[in-house]
Formats: sequence, C-alpha cells, structure tokens
Amino acid sequence: MEIEIDLRKSLEANASDYFEKSKKAKAKAKRIKEAIHETEKRLLNAANETPVKVPPKKRKREWFEKFHWFYSSEGFLVIGGKDMHSNESIVKKHMQSHDLYFHAEIQGAPHCIVKTNGKKPGMETKKEAAQFAAVFSKAWSLGIASIDVFSVKPEQVSKKAPTGEALGTGAFMIYGEREWFKNTPLNFAIGIERFGDAYRIISGPPSAIKKHSLFSLEIVHGSMEKGKTAKELKRIFESRIGEAKLELDEINAMLPSGKMAIADSKH
Repeated sequence: MEIEIDLRKSLEANASDYFEKSKKAKAKAKRIKEAIHETEKRLLNAANETPVKVPPKKRKREWFEKFHWFYSSEGFLVIGGKDMHSNESIVKKHMQSHDLYFHAEIQGAPHCIVKTNGKKPGMETKKEAAQFAAVFSKAWSLGIASIDVFSVKPEQVSKKAPTGEALGTGAFMIYGEREWFKNTPLNFAIGIERFGDAYRIISGPPSAIKKHSLFSLEIVHGSMEKGKTAKELKRIFESRIGEAKLELDEINAMLPSGKMAIADSKH
C-alpha cells in the first residue's frame, strides 16, 4: 500500500488529511451497504406480494363431451353427433334399447338420443331434446326459426336399406310410426356451471341450461361469426367468474354452426 505525503505540509497535517479521508470513505461505505440492504428488502417484499401464477388444471372430460350434449331439466343426458362418424358411433355404440332417438326433418341433421337409463323421460325432456336436435341441424345456418322434429324407439333405427340402395357412414333408415314435434323453435342458450374444482361450458335449450348453470346467455340468429361469438362469450363469462380462464375451443365446440348473436350482451 502506497501513501502519498504532501511535502509542503507537516507530518501532523498529512495525518489529519488522511484521517478526514478515512472518515469520508467509511461513511460512504456505510451508505452503500445500507442502500444494498434496502434494495434487497424491496426485492424480497415484491416477490412475496406478487402472486404465483399456477397453470390451471386440465379438466377431466367425460365420455359424452366428444359429442354435442346437454342435461335436460329432468336430468336426462342428451347427446348428438357432430359429423358422420360421430353420428354412426352414437347409433351403433351408445344407443340402447330403452333410449329415445330424435332427428330434425332436414338434410344435414345429427342423430340425437336421450339416455334414459331405463327411466321414462317426461314431455319436458322430449321437447328439449327436439329443440337440441333442431339447433344443431342445418336449420340454424339457414336461419330457419322452427322445424319439425320426430322421435322413435331405437329398434326403428336401422342400417338396412331398401333393395338396391346402400347407406353410407352416418346414414340410417327409420321405420314405423314416429312421434312428431311440429314447428319446434330453434331456442338455444349457453352457460357455465361449476364442475368439481373447475368450470364447464354447457349449452342447449334455455329451460335446461338456466336450470343447471351459474350464469347463462341466450343465443339467437344474427350476423356474428361463430368464432367471434365464442371470443365474446369467453370475455363475458370470465368477467363473471373472475377467477379462472376458460378454453376458447370448449366454448366454440358448444355452439351451432352458422352466424348468431348474443341476446343479452350488456356485460
């Protein structure tokens, strides 16, 4: 260590200068140490105050959620096909002898069944199933307000085609007397329900959705594209629940094909 001495000053004067410099250096070091400590304290507090974002758990899907579906006001599960393959699967794999089959009287309609589990559904469930079959048919995209829907027993739905004809994937023949639901309105709603420790989007006839959901909105024919409607519904639902993020794809999958509008969008 080298010490510079001012030869113009006395030894005592030089010593006094170094003593003053030492005092200033110690004071500066103390201020730096205090500043470091304060910075560390602020960083620690900020870390403690910032919420840790935990990625939401993927909700476990039930077997029927790969189809269009809803629970009726009476608690019966109703499912409908989304394409020719799921239509084929619904009739061949999931329709049992005690179920009820529904179909809208229009080309481009899904096969729909009410899963009864051996119980007898009331007229309320039947009318809701008819509305469901109507909404997810081609009638929605065509802007049709109401359409005829019929119901039959499973044994009346057959893959046996008339002589000389063949039935492709998703196509079936209906034989025998039908129960008709004339001028069934295309009434539709979408809502959100609590499902375990998560939320689940539900859609179908307004009477059923209002009963099972925490919050619901009616959907009507309109000019908004399906994708844009799904985004707006996501915003509205998330503003209501305020504690979880919803999957846009799930909302989109619960809507019919075609243009629409949210009946009450003042949120």
